[in-house]
Amino acid sequence: MPEELQIRIQGDASQPTLIYLPGLHGDWTLIPSFRRALGNRARFVEVTYPRTLTWSLEDYAANLEAALAQNGITRGWILAESFGSQVLWPMVAREKFQIQGIVLAGGFVKHPIRSAVRFAEKCGRGIPLRWLVFIMFSYAKIARYRYRRSPETQASIQEFIARRSVEPDRQAAVYRLRLIAGSDFREVAKSTRIPIHAITGGIDPIVPWFIVRSWLRRNCPALREYEIMWRADHNVLSTAANASADLVVRWMKQS
Repeated sequence: MPEELQIRIQGDASQPTLIYLPGLHGDWTLIPSFRRALGNRARFVEVTYPRTLTWSLEDYAANLEAALAQNGITRGWILAESFGSQVLWPMVAREKFQIQGIVLAGGFVKHPIRSAVRFAEKCGRGIPLRWLVFIMFSYAKIARYRYRRSPETQASIQEFIARRSVEPDRQAAVYRLRLIAGSDFREVAKSTRIPIHAITGGIDPIVPWFIVRSWLRRNCPALREYEIMWRADHNVLSTAANASADLVVRWMKQS
């Protein structure tokens, strides 16, 4: 994986722009089902983060803005998945990119259980790489069942495993957990006027949605809708790809 932030663009510039910010895994390997479901209803911009151990969340935002500007993209909707939401909020605060709307997909403002994040970071530092490779291959077997209705995602699983099974990737994921544990964008979310929507899987022990939803409803006037896909999990954009894509398109059209 290159050491700079990468983007790739699908679709025609005449369509509204939707920019996907991936979760902790950091790349576009788990988004093919959503991309297929989205079809030609939007210009879809996919992002892969570098395996950096030095960037702040502000650096993530600044480098993303620069990459988009180099491709002539100055405005659009942000689809922020999990960790991607922590890249989104600095963009909101910086006000350099014209964000037309926000969709959180298993995303959050401040992680509701920071102690769990710190525990995951500690485990990530200590687990031997060979154990991680074993876990990844076990995950691949489960994924073939989870995504049995999504041939696009199944086809990308091997690439996902290959990227996860190297030491620099493990270190980058652990570093991102550290960034999550130290971040708090509650004041940014409270003050923004950008329309916010959210999708989450009903089965999500990674980011408990009921805590996130409760806080957003009480503190975030920009929140418009918060939809729960009861049969989906944390990776809601893949496990409920069709429903998620339809929702996002509806929200973009309403705006």
